[in-house]
Amino acid sequence: MKVVPLGDKVAVKPLEPDTTTPGGVVLPDSAQERPQQGRVLSVGDGRLLADGTRLAHQVSEGDRILFSRYAGTELMVDDEELLIMNEDEILAVFE
Repeated sequence: MKVVPLGDKVAVKPLEPDTTTPGGVVLPDSAQERPQQGRVLSVGDGRLLADGTRLAHQVSEGDRILFSRYAGTELMVDDEELLIMNEDEILAVFE
């Protein structure tokens, strides 16, 4: 199933968190931090402006992004965790 966000929303697949520390200690699931990076899977139409036009997104499908730790709403689609977030919750795009 494909998720198509509406308006200025973006669907993101979070990247897997690190399971070990830089020193080589394996972290249990309870100690792992929530990922802050992901790949944009799909984008909505863009933000609707007061004059009725739409403002295009600054990100596009396939971009690797950085977002705040608790950004977005989690959902499960075909046993895969996704996030739906507003575009303004995205902090940066990796090039």
